[in-house]
Amino acid sequence: MLHTPSTFTPLMAPQAHPDPLTFLFHGGRLLVREHDVALPDAAALAMLDLDPAHMQPVGLLGERYCQAGWSEHNAVPPGYAWRGLRSLFADMDEERIGVAGRAAQIAEWARTHRYCGACAHPMERLMHERSFKCSNCGHLAYPRISPAMMVLIKKEDKVLLALHHASAAKRFTPLAGFLEAGESIEEAIHREVFEEVGLQVTNLQYFASQSWPFPHSLMIAFTADYAGGEIRIDASEIAEARWFGPDDEWPERVPHISVSSVLVDAHRPVGR
Repeated sequence: MLHTPSTFTPLMAPQAHPDPLTFLFHGGRLLVREHDVALPDAAALAMLDLDPAHMQPVGLLGERYCQAGWSEHNAVPPGYAWRGLRSLFADMDEERIGVAGRAAQIAEWARTHRYCGACAHPMERLMHERSFKCSNCGHLAYPRISPAMMVLIKKEDKVLLALHHASAAKRFTPLAGFLEAGESIEEAIHREVFEEVGLQVTNLQYFASQSWPFPHSLMIAFTADYAGGEIRIDASEIAEARWFGPDDEWPERVPHISVSSVLVDAHRPVGR
C-alpha cells in the first residue's frame, strides 16, 4: 500500500545537500529518466533553468535530503520524461514512490499558494512549520488535505461493491466520497451510502487510512453492516452496485497500492 517509508523524516526548512533527491513536477507528472525512472541529477536540473523559489523541503530519506518543486515549462532534458505517479507504481521502488506522493502534494500546495487568497499579496514560507504566511494581512496557508470516506458494506456472507462512473480503473470497488464541511467521517458514510445506493448501515468499524496524492486526498476506510433498504443507485455517480458473495465471480485482484484493494482482499472469500 502506498505509504511514507519508515526511514523518512519530514523537514520544514531547506537544507544544503550536495546531491539531493529532487521530485520535480509539471502538470501533476514527475520528471524521471526514461530508461530507469531515476530522479533527475544536478546536470539535468541545470538544463531546466528552474526558479529556486519553486523548490520546497520535503524531508530526509535515510540521510538523503529530499526536495520538491515544479517547472512551469513542459521541456525536459535529453533522456527524461514526465510520468504520472500511477504509471510509476510498478517501476519505482516503494520507498521513493512513497516519498514522491508526499512531494507531489507539497509541490502542488506551494505552486497554488504563491499569493495570498485573501489580499493577493505574495506569500512567504515559514521555517518552523509547513505553511505560508502573508506579510500583509497575516493569512496562513497550510497544505490542503481533502478527507474522503470509504466503506465496505457487509450483509451476512456478502459485501457491496460498486462501479463508479468517475473510476479511472473501471472496476468494482467499495463506496467512497469526500466529506462535506462540518461532517464527521461517520456522518459522511451514512450520507454517502444512502445517496449512492439507498441503503442504511450500522456498526461502523475503522479499517485503515492512506494518503492518496491525486492530488491531495486522505482516504479513511471503514466496514459497516447492512441495516436496511434495497439497492437504488444514484445514476449520476454509480453505474452499477451489487452484492458479491462466496459463489460470485469477484473483481480481479490488483496490487495493494491503494487501501481500496487491501480492504476488498481482506474480505474476499478463499479462492476468489
